[in-house]
Amino acid sequence: MKRVKALILVLFCGSFLVARAQHYAVSESKRYLLKEGKPFFWLGDTAWELFHRLDRADADYYLQKRAEQGFTVIQAVALAEFDGLGEPNPYGEKPLVSNDPAKPNEAYFKHVDYIIDKAADYGLTIAFLPTWGDKVFKSTWGKGPEIFNENNARVYGKWLGNRYKAKKNLIWVLGGDRQPRKDSRDVEIWRAMAAGIAEGVGGNDKALMTYHPQPNKEGSSEWFHDDEWFDFNMFQTGHCRDSPVYDNIQRSYTRAVVKPVIDAEPIYEDHPVCFNAKENGISSAYDVRKSAYLDLFAGAFGHTYGCHDIWQMYSPNREAVNGPHVFWQQALDLPGALEMKFVRKLIESRPIIDRVPDQSIVVENALPAPDRVQATRGKDYVFVYTASGKSFSVNPGKISGAHLEAFWYDPRNGKVKDAGKFDNQSVNKFVPPTSGYGHDWVLVIDDAAKGYAKP
Repeated sequence: MKRVKALILVLFCGSFLVARAQHYAVSESKRYLLKEGKPFFWLGDTAWELFHRLDRADADYYLQKRAEQGFTVIQAVALAEFDGLGEPNPYGEKPLVSNDPAKPNEAYFKHVDYIIDKAADYGLTIAFLPTWGDKVFKSTWGKGPEIFNENNARVYGKWLGNRYKAKKNLIWVLGGDRQPRKDSRDVEIWRAMAAGIAEGVGGNDKALMTYHPQPNKEGSSEWFHDDEWFDFNMFQTGHCRDSPVYDNIQRSYTRAVVKPVIDAEPIYEDHPVCFNAKENGISSAYDVRKSAYLDLFAGAFGHTYGCHDIWQMYSPNREAVNGPHVFWQQALDLPGALEMKFVRKLIESRPIIDRVPDQSIVVENALPAPDRVQATRGKDYVFVYTASGKSFSVNPGKISGAHLEAFWYDPRNGKVKDAGKFDNQSVNKFVPPTSGYGHDWVLVIDDAAKGYAKP
């Protein structure tokens, strides 16, 4: 009897340890991601061509720089957009033998291995796309060719899952900027790839997966929300200024089957606005800041920054699209990228898991972009973002504490300005330090008894 009990205990402890070994997971509330059991703030960068266009020295430089700048996630594609099947990587290697997904080229994926491992050295997570969507089906651009069907998608997914099952810095992203077509087998192909990945990873260490779509109102949830493999919903903005993606995020947040949500491709910095620079100009640091704060405060668990010059790793003698302006090395220090660390600093300065979107905090809560005012709160703190420095009033009783204290947080530089102390029983009006185009601010209100430090 003692031997039986001991065996049961060993099996129980063994399974418990395996479950604990899962590196990424969805929080109990189904709103956030956890890394090693702790809240994980996704601050991403779209480095789609990282595996395909950068050699090891350049990849090392890029990853180290982004880690130093406070990024936590790098989004990159194995079978890349820019003729990722026909154009070799810097070492002359193509990803597949005879463009057959069942025959991956070991030499190509050794380079992918190196970059994933180097990212881990810098504490970075790779949001790993097995393929760009044009390898499954074309839309208005992309060279293809279309090589996937349900059978080889599962084989390829299983091969990748098995190869990378021991990597502890990987989150899986299917899709690659494509919508499944109606009256096609596209959805089934992606489901087959997801099943293959899950089978390859195996064991109790679940492969955390999502899908990267083109712009739409429901995000990737439109096709996969109820699928067991689909762990969180992704949106993208479409690179137009002041698109109300925050409304889409809020709608996703309130779905009956609760899953985390994120904007994984907002308006890129230094990008032709709506793909028309002549009429709309080029996106700025202000544009990308607005996307970050509005999306996060609407309920997103994290945010992805993007840069037009970096996603394609723009450099001399390389094919480029939509008029990039500076080479990727210089673009790493564009102001919008440097300001993203202040987003992370603010969010991580207060309890993350408790945070919920709550527009009822603000009396004037119906202002549209570009004057949007967006509010979120924890149990004992409030964040209110005013996109153009518009004044607003805050309703009482939304958080704990008889006495509250407030300060303004400058999203351009992370500096703070005192906004006073007051009780939690009456409406209070707040006037930002400055206002107008480019003068966005975050109001932070704390339960004074908590003694929170300023970011």
